[in-house]
Amino acid sequence: MKKLIFTALLLQALTSITIAQNKVMVAAHRGDWRNAPENSLWAFKNAAAMGVDIVELDLGKTKDGVIVIMHDRTIDRTTNGNGKPSDFTFEEIEKFGLRNGLGRVTNNHIPTLKEVMLALKGTGVKVNLDKSYDYYHEAFAILQETGTLNQAIFKAEATYAELKEKYPELIGRITYMPIVNLDKPDAKQIITDYLKNMKPYAFELNFKQDTSSILADNKFITKTGSKVWLNSLWASLNAGHDDDKAVEEGNKKDSWDWLIAHGATILQTDRPKQMLEYLKAKKLHQ
Repeated sequence: MKKLIFTALLLQALTSITIAQNKVMVAAHRGDWRNAPENSLWAFKNAAAMGVDIVELDLGKTKDGVIVIMHDRTIDRTTNGNGKPSDFTFEEIEKFGLRNGLGRVTNNHIPTLKEVMLALKGTGVKVNLDKSYDYYHEAFAILQETGTLNQAIFKAEATYAELKEKYPELIGRITYMPIVNLDKPDAKQIITDYLKNMKPYAFELNFKQDTSSILADNKFITKTGSKVWLNSLWASLNAGHDDDKAVEEGNKKDSWDWLIAHGATILQTDRPKQMLEYLKAKKLHQ
């Protein structure tokens, strides 16, 4: 009897481990930008309330050294202003209104990294710092000041040697994710170099062709504890296995299911609400 009970408990534990390993995290690209201006504080709060695991944002820097959230080199497309973030002081740049998806100017303003981190502090939502490679020191200082260092993911399309040369003092102190282009012949070498020298939180794998052997078998990554981040947004990042195919064409098999079958443990999406609903229905997200 005791043996049967032990066996049942062991099977239950193994099942729980398998389910946990099969969970897929959801990253909201520029927040919930379909219902709020992209990279706005509102967009990030919406995404967090929705239940995403990660929000992605982009860093820029004002003339007076304030780290703000802005994807483009200029503020022209997303605000009613013109010029680079570095053309303005923060006092000047915060007067511009962010545009919504229809191009209309709203009362939302360009937020600072500090504002975003304080808004998401303690929520359990991680913040993916895109376009941040030139601002690691400034971002690190803000994260320390706000007590949110454990919530931030630094990222860059750089080799381990390049990262070590540029930021040797930060290795081991930040949560880091290399971006790797699988279409390049040295992709696997870049990954293995990182795995030999540090434990990345994840690897963001981008590809225009879906023929890489790394997509066929990336257990050499996940067995180390690192995650596999795949993008379901633009087709140019995933060989057409994208959000539009899943939502507009209703073809999950060749989009989200395909990415999950090829090792995704994190999916970055422009359709966070629909993806969360789909994953929950498949018991792949809590």
